[in-house]
Amino acid sequence: MKSTEHVLVFVTAPDLKTARRLAKAALEARLVACANLLPKVESHYWWHGKVESSTEILILYKTKAANLARLEKLIVSNHPYDTPEFVFVQLSGGNDRYLAWINESLQGANLA
Repeated sequence: MKSTEHVLVFVTAPDLKTARRLAKAALEARLVACANLLPKVESHYWWHGKVESSTEILILYKTKAANLARLEKLIVSNHPYDTPEFVFVQLSGGNDRYLAWINESLQGANLA
């Protein structure tokens, strides 16, 4: 199935407790159909002029493009980082049944 309305959102969190809290908040707000937590991601990055590294949890959210602004607001307002990661890729396609499941899971959400 071709898709231009579905997106995969990447967010990192400092620990599992924070990642679980962010995942639950997004699910309860019906902004995402699914949140996968990938623990022990080793991140290396520039921060304040020097190279830093840390172990983080990567959260992968499955949702629709219509939810991005509200999801970003939820993540930024509930995240402990000063500058949390919030990046997304638009899906070009996927399994028909899986994409339909995303749509069904977001039923009842205000997608305006």
